[in-house]
Amino acid sequence: MINSKAKGKRGELEWARFCKNQGYDARRGQQYSGIEGEDVVGLPGIHVEVKRVERLNIHEAMDQSTRDAAEGQIPIIAHRKNNCKWLITMRAEDWFELYREWEAGRYVQMP
Repeated sequence: MINSKAKGKRGELEWARFCKNQGYDARRGQQYSGIEGEDVVGLPGIHVEVKRVERLNIHEAMDQSTRDAAEGQIPIIAHRKNNCKWLITMRAEDWFELYREWEAGRYVQMP
């Protein structure tokens, strides 16, 4: 059985690779360099807590992401379990903030 630290590292590497496939220059954070306080860096304005587990305590994970996020960062949890796709969990107020920005850009009148 793989230990949780190794599984966490593997999850962080998977998530960083997923972000790269989406066009972002992401990599493992604190465990990689010892400098950053994030699991994965490279998504400006977002604090990512990566969880690669079969059973996730979503509220505990969100508390951790919120606590560790720097001022002005949106805390999220990137999580997945075996044989499932990556999911993002975030606070509703942060989602609405992003949605409003997307909606405003989508409906901008061209001159």
